[in-house]
Amino acid sequence: MTPSSSPAPSDPSARVYGVAGMICQHCVLSVTEEVVTVAGVSGVSVNLDAQAMKVSGDAFTDEAIKAAVAEAGYEVVS
Repeated sequence: MTPSSSPAPSDPSARVYGVAGMICQHCVLSVTEEVVTVAGVSGVSVNLDAQAMKVSGDAFTDEAIKAAVAEAGYEVVS
């Protein structure tokens, strides 16, 4: 799954990213805790089964999201 430049219809500020390596709820929590600290992020929703994450907010960059996910020990995938 690639970062989406097309916003979700229900949240015009949201982008979706694939996240590799998550296997449990602790992984979800780790990713969420890191990504929510990125400047401009107002919300994070991680789906373990889909290995995906929806990030909403304004003025955050894909690079900042990738760095936060890497800090948590995982990888944004395409």
